[in-house]
Amino acid sequence: MNASTAVFAILFSLLLGAMIPGPSFVIVARNAIGVSRMDGIATALGMGVGGIFFGGIALAGLYTLLVAVEWLYIALKVAGGIYLIYIASKIWRGAAQPMHMPARDGAPAHPGSARKSFWLGLSTQLSNPKTAIWYGSIFAALLPQHPPLWCYFVLPPMVFAIETGWYTIVALGFSSKRPREMYLRSRKWIDRVASGVIAALGLRLVLTASKAGF
Repeated sequence: MNASTAVFAILFSLLLGAMIPGPSFVIVARNAIGVSRMDGIATALGMGVGGIFFGGIALAGLYTLLVAVEWLYIALKVAGGIYLIYIASKIWRGAAQPMHMPARDGAPAHPGSARKSFWLGLSTQLSNPKTAIWYGSIFAALLPQHPPLWCYFVLPPMVFAIETGWYTIVALGFSSKRPREMYLRSRKWIDRVASGVIAALGLRLVLTASKAGF
């Protein structure tokens, strides 16, 4: 497989991975529906920046490192699981609190909320060790052992485009009028279901930390 074909295969695999529902999908959809379209897009940008980080360390040989240092992989799973449980608890506690909706569609709910949404997206992406393993294994399996120099310059921005592009589509889809109205009618239970899903994923990471996951 030549380098160009390998890069295409990597990007296609990463797109498929991003489309699998997980904590990132839940966070982007919830912010887009429950806060604003702008917050959903800001969250998507955070996911994209997280993708650049994982792409960079995958290029540097993350997969090989985690295979060689098992305790590091276990530590990543535990830390990531605890963080997801923390995020879930915040969503659960806020489910019954009044929500101040933006005055116009697409505007942030309050000053600085888009910035907070960006950091939430970035931290959620970085806290998921499964994403790190997915990136590492895809790069290790498909990228040539000695890739040409251009790969190091092309892959990170393309990874950003794929992650941000997919989650922006999610944000735009879930921030339209009908999903917003449905959310407002059942916000308390939707938020609690979302927090339950995120907490379950976090708990699963913690409980399976010592099991082989490569």
